[in-house]
Amino acid sequence: MAYKLLVVDDEKDVLDIMRFRLAKEGYEVVTAGDGQEALEKVKTDNPDIVLLDLMMPKLNGYQVLEEIRTKHNDKWRPVIIISARDELESVERCYGMEADHYLTKPCDFEHISQGVRTMISLMSVRIK
Repeated sequence: MAYKLLVVDDEKDVLDIMRFRLAKEGYEVVTAGDGQEALEKVKTDNPDIVLLDLMMPKLNGYQVLEEIRTKHNDKWRPVIIISARDELESVERCYGMEADHYLTKPCDFEHISQGVRTMISLMSVRIK
């Protein structure tokens, strides 16, 4: 079974690279270029994992994370934050909002891949 990942970032180059690298690892990858599109994709594509940037147009990553946690709570959906915001306040805020993992840009792709694999390994434990 190919897990479906939603990659959310407002930089097209980042989306293209992530789509290519993650698809090469066998994942089905959908992308969104802003927060509003991300929430639409959560509803229509029902991704297994969301990789989410914080600084985006329309709705920021905090708003997207909050809506995922409050309105899409039918099952555990891992959210990995991948952001250039490296200050402790942002990290604590995201974990306080139930983000599952936080990576700071720029980050090595292996860290992203390992984060995804870790979330997949926890799914059988956490799904209701």
